[in-house]
Amino acid sequence: MPEIVTKQGQDNLDLWQGAWIAALATGAVTWALILGAVWYFRRRSDDEVPVQTRYNLPVEIFYTIFPIIMVIVFFSHTVRVQNTMLEIDPHPDVTVKVVGQKWQWTFNYPDSVDTPDGTNVYVAGTGDDRPLLVLPVDSTIEFDLYSPDVIHDFGVPAFAMRMDVVPGRDNKFQVTTTETGTFAGKCFELCGAYHSRMLFDVKVVSQADYEAYLAELAADPDHVSEAPVVGGAYSETPVLEDLNNTEGEDE
Repeated sequence: MPEIVTKQGQDNLDLWQGAWIAALATGAVTWALILGAVWYFRRRSDDEVPVQTRYNLPVEIFYTIFPIIMVIVFFSHTVRVQNTMLEIDPHPDVTVKVVGQKWQWTFNYPDSVDTPDGTNVYVAGTGDDRPLLVLPVDSTIEFDLYSPDVIHDFGVPAFAMRMDVVPGRDNKFQVTTTETGTFAGKCFELCGAYHSRMLFDVKVVSQADYEAYLAELAADPDHVSEAPVVGGAYSETPVLEDLNNTEGEDE
């Protein structure tokens, strides 16, 4: 598992590790009972037949009740962590409108600046240029997910969280960053021929560095718009050129 750098992701990791520990413990007990029965009730001589028991009511009740208790415990912890992962703070520190399009990402920071060219700054990637998602540390970040074409999936392993980006459906989730650093992100849904190009980098920085980054974007008109760029700023021309080159090589 990668190092988890969000508050919600740590809860998810704890659930995953706890489930493995419980499963291993249950497996160990089950195998011990199986092997123990094989050894204890073995035939010790040709003349001796082990005691034939048709049923054992206390054991059968235990084997029925205990799995039910385990399911209830697993279910309750899963629901608790799921609610934590999907909890929405009505006033997040930062909102990022994430656009997944064939086949790259666009990251919008709506209402983050005030310039003559607009109030939204954004970065858009291409198949040959990964976009950079910059976030402040110790902040609650909301990701509003949008797709103009097909289903994608926005995820960062270090956040221990991902979610489908579905056309026509408003999906969103929040994370609270806890550590600075650079992390990898990608699309987790097979979305088409160039799905493998949907990579991006995440950089969690201090609040001062985050504000400086927004100011740097705001100084470039190519990264400023009046509203979030929801259609994506990625041109498919490079992909078409790649296809043409490939066809030429085949010929």
